[in-house]
Amino acid sequence: CATEAGVDMVVSAIVGAAGLVPTMRAIEAGKDIALANKETLVAAGEAVMTAVRHHGVNLYPVDSEHSAIFQALQGRQGNVLRRLILTASGGPFRTWPLGRLQGVTREQALDHPNWSMGPKITIDSATMMNKGLEVIEASWLFDLPADQIAVHIHPQSIVHSMVEYLDGSVIAQMGVPDMKVPIAYAIAYPERLELPLEPLDLCRLGQLTFEQPDPQRFPCLELAYRALRSGGTAPAVLNAANEVAVDAFLEQRIGFMDIPEVIAAVLDRHKVGDCTDVEQALEADRWGRAESRVLLLSKGVNLR
Repeated sequence: CATEAGVDMVVSAIVGAAGLVPTMRAIEAGKDIALANKETLVAAGEAVMTAVRHHGVNLYPVDSEHSAIFQALQGRQGNVLRRLILTASGGPFRTWPLGRLQGVTREQALDHPNWSMGPKITIDSATMMNKGLEVIEASWLFDLPADQIAVHIHPQSIVHSMVEYLDGSVIAQMGVPDMKVPIAYAIAYPERLELPLEPLDLCRLGQLTFEQPDPQRFPCLELAYRALRSGGTAPAVLNAANEVAVDAFLEQRIGFMDIPEVIAAVLDRHKVGDCTDVEQALEADRWGRAESRVLLLSKGVNLR
């Protein structure tokens, strides 16, 4: 059990908002957390970070982007940040004509060009909701508002994130795209472990490119920024609606571009409230799921 006396660190890797309560129990038991479950901070960031401070535990990010920022901040020494830059591969549909996105199949969306991941996060990467959730997570982890967190598409997935300081200096963390690196760094921090990976060969790679995300192609990213700026229960509802919509897509009950439409409609119906404790986050999550199902049923979608 994660709360037992012999446990020093808990790796929180449950998919979705289901990871919130177990992670909080581990924090309350005084365990350091290696956080791979971004939805925990998305749904209940204020409650989680308050508990982390109250119980004096360490929270180490496992997401490659947040691990990259954490590493780039090691020499910060109190210097003021201008912004964080999270990178994203752009997924499999970065260069597709917009008109083709309506016809995206489950198999096409699950074929990520750079990373090997589970089905839910792979779909989130294709819609860029994964990056949106990471923006919200970064806001809580590094105590910065939405306007100081940018997203750049970087198809090579070599630069995992960047930190820009007030003087214009930018520190980037780079490496081959392999989750062994951030997982090992979180578990062994502050030590670095020798890992069985091919070294990064920049000369063979040839170039690193960056571009701005297209909001028409990736409306989920804009929805995540909207929820972060709204605050309160909005991120929990965003996440709940996304989980329901992604499940429906994976079951081939809705189309790929229906995912952001469901999320936007649920956010439109939501009256934002306070979200300072776990119960408020869970209630918002329940509401978001129920409202998403009602919406889908009203459109004739046959749910399980």
